[in-house]
Amino acid sequence: MPDVALVQGASRGLGLAFVRRLILQSASSRVIATCRDPNSALVLRELAELHSERVTLLRLDVTDIASLQAVAATVSALGSPIDLIINCAGVLHSPEGLRPEKRLQDVSVDSLEEYFRINTIGPLMVIKHLVPLMTKRRRAIIANLSARVGSIGDNRLGGWYGYRASKSAQNMITKTLSIELKRTHPEMICVGLHPGTVATELSAPFSSRVDPAKLFSPEEAATKLLAVIEKLKPEETGKVFAHDGTEVPW
Repeated sequence: MPDVALVQGASRGLGLAFVRRLILQSASSRVIATCRDPNSALVLRELAELHSERVTLLRLDVTDIASLQAVAATVSALGSPIDLIINCAGVLHSPEGLRPEKRLQDVSVDSLEEYFRINTIGPLMVIKHLVPLMTKRRRAIIANLSARVGSIGDNRLGGWYGYRASKSAQNMITKTLSIELKRTHPEMICVGLHPGTVATELSAPFSSRVDPAKLFSPEEAATKLLAVIEKLKPEETGKVFAHDGTEVPW
């Protein structure tokens, strides 16, 4: 397990489960847990207080460059390089009316911009500001939460233009990062991770037709994905993997 892991989007769902599993699976791992509004993240705050020597809770909004810069400054001051970054925050729908498009006529500029701002640009900006703080002399991993619906080769149903495209673009960013960072961080592995359908607020409106055996709790999904991360090899950088370790064509 990593010495220092940073989980972006840790206030609930899969991100919160990652923080819990990282604490439980290693007695020595330190976790930097970030979210957009720590004051409202009551469960995460309680977890951070309970494990105050091992969990650092920071505000990070992927759309706010100032918050990214502040997090980078705080992490730098902690003095320990990061071994693992997990980018979790993403959007599929919102109370403000954002919904996956069922047909072309549902597409709008505003919704496309929202999908790309959070699902694609956000993780890239996180990595831009934090890569200088990652370890260079040993194994390090960047894991971006992807989705099978972002696969171009696996797209059989159509629809969901914005979400599909934003995740597909994220996969390209992961691949491009894997090439550049290999030059400066020889042991770096950059991957996308497909968690399957997880029982979270993100998937709730769309999970009624999912086979219950294939609907994972956040804890199950986090455990499976951390197992995938543990087994990653340097030659697998730039790829996308599902929760069962199989490669997802993208």
